[in-house]
Amino acid sequence: MGELRHIGFNKPFIVGKETEYLKDTVSLGKLSGNGKYTKKCQAFFEEKFGFKKALLTSSCTDALEMCALLLDIQPGDEVIMPSYTFVSTANAFVLRGANIVFCDSRTDHPGMDESKIEALITSNTKVIVPVHYAGVACDMDVIMDIANRHDIFVVEDAAQAVDSYYKGRPLGSIGHLAAFSFHETKNIISGEGGLLAVNDERFVARSEIIWEKGTNRSAFWRGEVDKYGWVDVGSSFLPSELTAAFLWAQLEELETIQKKRKAIWNRYYSGLKSLSTHGIQLPHIPNYATNNAHMLYLVCNSKSERNSLIDCLKSMEINSVFHYLSLHTSPYYFDKHDGRVLNQSDRYSDCLLRLPFYYELSIQDQKLVINTTLNFFKR
Repeated sequence: MGELRHIGFNKPFIVGKETEYLKDTVSLGKLSGNGKYTKKCQAFFEEKFGFKKALLTSSCTDALEMCALLLDIQPGDEVIMPSYTFVSTANAFVLRGANIVFCDSRTDHPGMDESKIEALITSNTKVIVPVHYAGVACDMDVIMDIANRHDIFVVEDAAQAVDSYYKGRPLGSIGHLAAFSFHETKNIISGEGGLLAVNDERFVARSEIIWEKGTNRSAFWRGEVDKYGWVDVGSSFLPSELTAAFLWAQLEELETIQKKRKAIWNRYYSGLKSLSTHGIQLPHIPNYATNNAHMLYLVCNSKSERNSLIDCLKSMEINSVFHYLSLHTSPYYFDKHDGRVLNQSDRYSDCLLRLPFYYELSIQDQKLVINTTLNFFKR
């Protein structure tokens, strides 16, 4: 038997023009944000996905923090979100003094259980934050109906959901606000990086001010005011022009990247669907959602089974990883949680496993991952 080839969990894909655009940025002498490539990227998102305003940020975390500022979150406000999510989803609102009310996940998908949201609403509820886990849409009609009836804002955490849709509508275009990630583990990358999408006209002008450190500098450069100054709270949320230049190269190849990732996802799914006979849960794509091929995960029957599978794959030099730990059980928030048991969130924390997934994953390597996984369960 030949020497095993290491198969990592993720490998950032470089499309080829990133260095060309980085050199162009340097030659233009404009390295700070909001230059040529920032404007190109923002226009791309506004035109392709219909956001009223798109603003590049240094991270998805920054975009979420902008959402909390735009919604004027105050101490004591309540924000409903899944417990099975990344800490940034909660941190953005906790920083403003909000209390997080965690919603359990669905049985068929790690996204929040829409049927459990309404019972969590109180007079202090200000925002619902659906997280489109693995780029698969939450049921946004249900969520928007609840929000509209209770006069609550909706912020879509679309960190993993670029180029994914709900009933034909782009994710991130449905809620009042949305946040995307271009971290190196995502479909479209810029190392770090994010995007704030504004869909409610009320927040368009102020979003730009918060983005520019609380100043009306953007309006000044457009000639709308004769001088700019400090007019609101804000921070340095916009990324450097180097980040935007890198991102632009990726956006130009969005369709190519998505086509390849979907082929990888489909190969995994067809190769592993027989595992359902062993009680293994594969990703579920509801009929109202599309699949943007962000990841391929399995949900095992127990934590010990999941950990044994990780060890089995590791013995073949295959790096698989689990995902989130339920935020309601975290050291920081455990004492602040209201004590409800969130069985599904804990089940995904204990049993979910993500397989290697990246643009350059070869068919040969993918077959090894599939066969190793199938053989584990045959044993």
